[in-house]
Amino acid sequence: MAEVGLLPFARIALQVSRAVLPRYRSRFSKRQFTQPQLLAILCLMRYEDWTFREAEVRLGEHRELRQVLGLVSVPDFTTLYRFLQRLDDQTIDRAVGETVRRLRGSLRQKRKRARVAVDATGLAQGAVSTFFVRRMHHHGQKPLPWRHWLKWVVAVDLDQQFVLSQLARRGPWNDCANLPAVVDAASQQTRIGLVLADAEFDSERNHTYVRKRLGAQSVIPAKRGKKTWRVHGVRAEMRRAFPRRLYRRRALIETLFSSVKRKLSARAPGRSLPMQMRQALLLGLSFNLYRLKHRRLFLRMSTEPNNF
Repeated sequence: MAEVGLLPFARIALQVSRAVLPRYRSRFSKRQFTQPQLLAILCLMRYEDWTFREAEVRLGEHRELRQVLGLVSVPDFTTLYRFLQRLDDQTIDRAVGETVRRLRGSLRQKRKRARVAVDATGLAQGAVSTFFVRRMHHHGQKPLPWRHWLKWVVAVDLDQQFVLSQLARRGPWNDCANLPAVVDAASQQTRIGLVLADAEFDSERNHTYVRKRLGAQSVIPAKRGKKTWRVHGVRAEMRRAFPRRLYRRRALIETLFSSVKRKLSARAPGRSLPMQMRQALLLGLSFNLYRLKHRRLFLRMSTEPNNF
């Protein structure tokens, strides 16, 4: 097989899918394919950046892959597309939670309060090279073919480098108001001791939510607004004595974004916004599955003391 590690990934994806989905949607289902099998195939598509037609062809070529997934026959690409249309965000969130439970692993890790970073990145809507599009724009003096893109907002465990929670929406958009929702979803997966975010999420309300609701420390640079503005509360503290050494760890979330786009995909394909959003959420789930597959390679020992 040309794809390295495809079988272990498919095996883990199927195990996680079985933990969050029933075998069949209803008693009237055709029972040709189970829901966990179809979800595992969608994760494989995100892992290898396949299209629906490519997934059908690859499954038909690889007998070992069909055996791991327990497939008697190969699902048509329209079957996969319709299953993705029916798939809801709550199911993907439960699958992400299952991967987090497995990645947190030992009781010692579960008791440790996580250091979390929140940030957003853009995902392309199709497979066209952005370099080619911009070159045509500069040479032909034509407007760019799109005005919007997809923003993927995630909360990441910095010590173990995996996604705790996520959401997707059309950009450009100011994500400052999204921080409480993403952090709250992450807090349901693990106890949080520190939240790091860049200046886009700077607001007194976000500091208040993290510190009073979660009992965690928040570090966000107070750079929104003019320097002449008078700020109060935690934002004034951030401007007066900013903990730069602690904030440096926020850059680790950029490492995760780089890993996702280099090793998996940098796009969220789809003709409609709901489909693109679902593809982005599946990308986060697939990265956690990839982390599970390479768990030993990603184990990191931090020499920094926990001050929270």
